[in-house]
Amino acid sequence: MSEVSLNGRCLVAGSAQGELLYADVGLSFWGGVEPFTGEVIDRHHPLSGQIITGRVLAIPSGRGSCTGSSVLLELILNGHAPAALVFERVEDILTLGVLVAEQMFGHSIPVISLGEAGFAALREVKFVRVQDARVSCFEQMPPALAAPSKHIASHLHSKITLTEMDRGFLDGAYGKAAQVAMGIILRMAELQSATELLDITQAHIDGCIYTGPASLRFARQLVDWDAKVRVPTTLNSISVDKRRWRELGVDPALGEPASQLGDAYLDMGARVSFTCAPYLLDSAPELGEQIVWAESNAVVYANSVIGARTLKYPDYLDICIALTGRAPKIGCHLTQQRLATLCIDIPALDDLDDSFYPLLGYHVGLLCGAQIPVVCGLEHKAPTLDDLKAFGAAFATTSAAPMFHIAGVTPEATTAELAMGGHPPARHLSVSALDLLHSWRELNSAQSPDVDAVTLGNPHFSLSECATLARLCHGLRKLDSVAIVVTCGRATLERAQQAGHVATLEDFGVQFVTDTCWCMLGEPVITPTARNLMTNSGKYAHYAPGLVGRRVHFASLAECVESACTGQASGRLPIWLQAADQAEAVAHV
Repeated sequence: MSEVSLNGRCLVAGSAQGELLYADVGLSFWGGVEPFTGEVIDRHHPLSGQIITGRVLAIPSGRGSCTGSSVLLELILNGHAPAALVFERVEDILTLGVLVAEQMFGHSIPVISLGEAGFAALREVKFVRVQDARVSCFEQMPPALAAPSKHIASHLHSKITLTEMDRGFLDGAYGKAAQVAMGIILRMAELQSATELLDITQAHIDGCIYTGPASLRFARQLVDWDAKVRVPTTLNSISVDKRRWRELGVDPALGEPASQLGDAYLDMGARVSFTCAPYLLDSAPELGEQIVWAESNAVVYANSVIGARTLKYPDYLDICIALTGRAPKIGCHLTQQRLATLCIDIPALDDLDDSFYPLLGYHVGLLCGAQIPVVCGLEHKAPTLDDLKAFGAAFATTSAAPMFHIAGVTPEATTAELAMGGHPPARHLSVSALDLLHSWRELNSAQSPDVDAVTLGNPHFSLSECATLARLCHGLRKLDSVAIVVTCGRATLERAQQAGHVATLEDFGVQFVTDTCWCMLGEPVITPTARNLMTNSGKYAHYAPGLVGRRVHFASLAECVESACTGQASGRLPIWLQAADQAEAVAHV
């Protein structure tokens, strides 16, 4: 018999039951769940090592990468998906993966959001049954359902105001691809409680990352339907260096479909860009511009640093919007939804180096969840665009929020009060140097000082980062036993070559890889014998243990260069953390 029944909001209809797998921490499916086994591979997550297949997964929301929708589509089509998804709040990225499986391939799982109290009530529950908008809880596995629900809901979109062109898309006047795309857009718009759509000026597609056969199947279906983008569209990093994957020794089992996936999006009219840092391109948007970008770090940078307006769009919804030029008018597209509701004070620290900003972004992301924060205390530190890029990428890894503000730094936060719209914050937190020290240790997972490879460019290196690295490397030569690899966009590499940076870096021993990024790279670029990696990226320090099974040293760019020359991580804390370390040591005496 059921002990308790909880009512929530049905995001995707259906019935399922199973053992409950519960966590109170959001989970990024990209880099967090293996798409072919269902194992949780985020080694920083409380569910690390658990198998989600066939179980009812309850998490507050997703977090991190926009590619979570693609991973979930793979899981659904290959039989390794959870039986159902239960969220605390409406979750866009993972729900979209289910909607695409349902709309295009006739497969689905139920999805429900329970709200804060209902979700918390599941903490000690062992088994659940999900039926549309209800979750029933059991001490033992309940009797089997009569039959799995196969119902695919029909939606009339009656609450959304449509233009004549919108109706034309929906009626098929602009082709099958645009028709299906508009149907998916409107399903998501309903879930997000949008009442109308808006025009967007450009798109950045994250769905070009190869997560498995389903990602290619999706894109090829659109190409077969003669899909063509209606706005200027750039492509994110793909899963291989498209021009050199054979030379790099990549297995054709990955290289060929990954390259074909890139070609499919080019066939739809996207630009040959292949970068996870589209804000470095000459097509970067301007303050206030309404855009549709996927790729979590790019979304956060666009909203926060540029002041353009985009949601954290899931893979597949990005191309749907590019095919129609229309997006739900909600969230960060609206001024009021861009305001900070969380204020975070940081300590007064001196002698900062470039490792400070990714570490702070990582820690702030852990604190804020889905809330947009305003960070106070950096007003006189003058972080560079590269600092903000590193902060934002790490922030996007650990949070579900689409943007941040830094008082006195980012364009919509000349003051903290302006960032909050004149309202008091819902929460006010302080970060101590000791807090940052603990996050530093979390990112430094390597257990020995050895360094086998230095991995730079997550997100893609900028021209200024190439220049800084060239200055640090000038006149030096790395150890032959240590690889040092930089990933960047094609456009950045060409500019770095023209500036003479590439020659200096290649003399040092740097290898450049374009088109792809460290979130997709593995063996043989990372040699099979490599055990410890070193990076200055908070994002990659978080993901690497799960993605490639290696331990990580996280440190500044200068420390990375030193370790490439010595083969050892120094283990030195940056000056700005040393006092906290000493204070902790004294406290433990």
